[in-house]
This record gives sequence, structure tokens and C-alpha cells, in this order.
Amino acid sequence: MSNPATKSNLTVRILIGMLLGIIIGVLLQWSFDETNDRVISLFGLSVSFKEFFVLGIFDAGGQIFVNLLRMLVVPLVFVSLVCGVSSLSDPSKLGRLGGKSLFLYILTTCIAVTFALIMALIIQPGEGFTLPTETVYEAKEAPGLAQVIINMFPSNPIAAMADGNMLQIIVFSLLVGFAITKAGDAGKKIQGAFEALNEVIMKIVIVIMNIAPYGVFFLMAELAASVDINAFGNILQYFFLVFFLLILHALITYPVLLSTLARLNPLILLIKMKDTAIFAFSSSSSSATLPVTMATARNKLGVDKSVASFTIPLGATINMDGTAIMQGVATVFIAQVYGVDLSTTDLLMVVLTATLASVGTAGVPGVGLIMLAMVLQQVNLPVEGIALIIGIDRLLDMTRTVVNVTGDSTIACIVAKSENQLDKKMYNNMDL
Repeated sequence: MSNPATKSNLTVRILIGMLLGIIIGVLLQWSFDETNDRVISLFGLSVSFKEFFVLGIFDAGGQIFVNLLRMLVVPLVFVSLVCGVSSLSDPSKLGRLGGKSLFLYILTTCIAVTFALIMALIIQPGEGFTLPTETVYEAKEAPGLAQVIINMFPSNPIAAMADGNMLQIIVFSLLVGFAITKAGDAGKKIQGAFEALNEVIMKIVIVIMNIAPYGVFFLMAELAASVDINAFGNILQYFFLVFFLLILHALITYPVLLSTLARLNPLILLIKMKDTAIFAFSSSSSSATLPVTMATARNKLGVDKSVASFTIPLGATINMDGTAIMQGVATVFIAQVYGVDLSTTDLLMVVLTATLASVGTAGVPGVGLIMLAMVLQQVNLPVEGIALIIGIDRLLDMTRTVVNVTGDSTIACIVAKSENQLDKKMYNNMDL
């Protein structure tokens, strides 16, 4: 059993690293602006003092930490999914897991975007906004529905792993795991090898978690030193509305579902998610946080590995409740800025598009803004309006990621409880 003092100590160290990073970053930005930035000589090159720290030490340290997390994503998803599927005694269980997980993820996304639209229409964050003269944003073209479905199936699984295409990796992993269950004695030998490899990967996760305080420090220091405070001026109302809705979704929607469908104490889950939340906030990536989310679900929340290895990677790929909230508020905000009245049909189309897009565009870079571009195009709003909010999207993206990983763990617990694959004693043990 893990030492509770060690777990608590890690949480404290991560929080200290996060706070120190913010403080040092803010002090660095205030102390060395463009008018009084010092220039130092480094290996014969003249580099500004602020640039040396922000673009040098902080950026390098943060990127190394994020790369270490991302390094584990593909092997962790592939190996854990193969182990989970191959350990299923009843192959029909895979269909049940998939059906329940997909339904719940789509349900929470639908709730998120609907609630966001209602609140945005009531608060009206875009009313009275002065439109900037230059609002240019080059949106990448989003794939069509048919192409999305085709792209789920890999023509080259090795290329899918190299590219980090999570939907294709999940499909290939499911096929391999299912094949192992049908291969008799040979399959059992392969399954044993995957089980051993899975244990090794989880040990690597623990090693990386121990250096997390330093990685979080670098990430937060770089953000605090480089964020443009002036970008918040005209859109504070939009910012705080999205932020408030994200917190509300995490503290109300998920706990209600967990207590209603699984009869579990949601406060326990929220407390045990604190380390994962810090990872998610600092990395702004559900995929990069996946190893930590998986470890939390299995080792703290008591979700059986056969369920966790399926629902958590699936959630990291398709669950975008936080992004759906941003899309709902941003659509109304941009419509109000440009003086466009959204009809009831338009609002329903936003709900449908945002919900379905959360599944379809998971493997596309810059997914949040691309999904928003899809929604805007669907209701004939100018995509250029994205430029109005892109300046503060980074901070909101960090909070969205926290909401997303909390949703992943919540759904994993609900599905595990419905399959009698949840260790309630471990879930209720606050020492873990």
C-alpha cells in the first residue's frame, strides 16, 4: 500500500512548485519589460535577461516535463487497452463498456454545451463590445463526418502510434486484445507479456510523478512571465463566465451523475483528483495527463484495470465537456459582437454540432479552436470572430483540461460500478 504521507508530500510539493512558478513569472514580467530588460552575454551572443529565463530555462524545463508525459501516452494506451480487453472473460462485456462509456460522455457534453448556451444568452457577454478593426484568424479545415469515421481505422498501426492518433490506436488495441482472447495458449503467453509490460510502464509513471513539482514550476513560470495581461481588457466578462461554468460543471454535473448513477460520494473523487487536476492544469492536455489519470483511477478510486484501461483513454480522446462549454459561450459571444440573432434552430444546431464534434475531431491538432470554427460555420457566423477570444484561450484551456479529466474519472467510476468492477473499499479509503 502507498504511504499516505508520501502522497500528501507530493501534493504539497506540486502546489509549492505551482505557486512559486506563478510568483516568479509575474515578478519577472513586471521587473523586466521592453524598456528596462537587461541584456547579458552568453557564449558570445547577446540575450535579454527575460528571454534567457522565459524562452530558455522555463520553456525548456516545461517542455521536457510535458514530453516525458507524452512519451508514455501511446505505450500506456496500447498496452493497458490490450491488457484490459484480453482479460475480459466475457467478450460481450466490451460492447457494454463501450456503449455505456460513449453514452455517458456524449450525455455530459450535451449537458455542458446546452447549459453554456442558456447562461450566455442570459448574461449576454458580447453586448456593447467594440469590435476591433483587425480580427483575422486562419481556421484549419475540419474533416467531414465520413472522413472522421474512415480515419478511426488505421491503415498503418505503426504510423498511427508515431503520429499519436488516439482513435486509431484504440481501435487497433481493441482488435489485438480481442485476438488474444481467441488465441488459446499462445494468447495467454502474449497476455502475460503485456501484463508485465504494463507494470513496468506504471512504474515509469510513478518516477515521472516524483519530478512533477519541477515540471509544474517551469510551466507556470513561463505562462506567468509571458501572458499578455492587456488581452483580458475587453473580454473579462466572457472569460469569467466560461471559467464559472467550467467550475460549475465539475462541481455539480459530475457529482450529481456519480451520486445518482453509482451511489458514490462525489467529494471523495474530487479530493482524490487533486494531483491529477494540477497535472492537467499545468499541461493543458488530457492526453499528456492520461498516465496520471489512469493511475488515479486504478490506484486511488478502485476502478478495475479492465474498465480503466478502456474508459480513461476513450475519455481522453472524445470527452471534451470543457471545450463544449467554451463553444457554447463563444458562439453566443461572437454572435452578439457581430449583431447576429441566433434562432432556436441555430441554438439546437450548436448543441448537436458541438456534441458530435467532440467525438469526431479528437485527433486534429488545435482541436478546441477547430471545433469552434466548425460550430460557427454551421450557424453562419464569421470564423474571424475566434480572434476575439484567442488571446485568453490558453488560460481557459488549462481549466477546460481539469474539467475533462475529472469527467473521465467520473465516467470510469460510474461504468465500473455498473459492471461490479469498482473496489468500494479502495474508493472510500482517504489514505490513498
